[in-house]
Amino acid sequence: MSQIKEEILRELNDLPPGTCHEVLGFIRFLKSRSQRNIQETVTVRESTLIQDWLLPEEDEAWSGL
Repeated sequence: MSQIKEEILRELNDLPPGTCHEVLGFIRFLKSRSQRNIQETVTVRESTLIQDWLLPEEDEAWSGL
């Protein structure tokens, strides 16, 4: 396990139970935000790529396949 994860676990062990629920909520928030950022990046890439996909030159380039 990485040093930072070990340090996080040590800190978690010292927290009162109520605070652990807050930490869990924050971890879930971070994961959700990360997933949302990934999805936004994919959407932006698709919208950028589609501009090239719709060019006649692209149709020509792929017509022989």
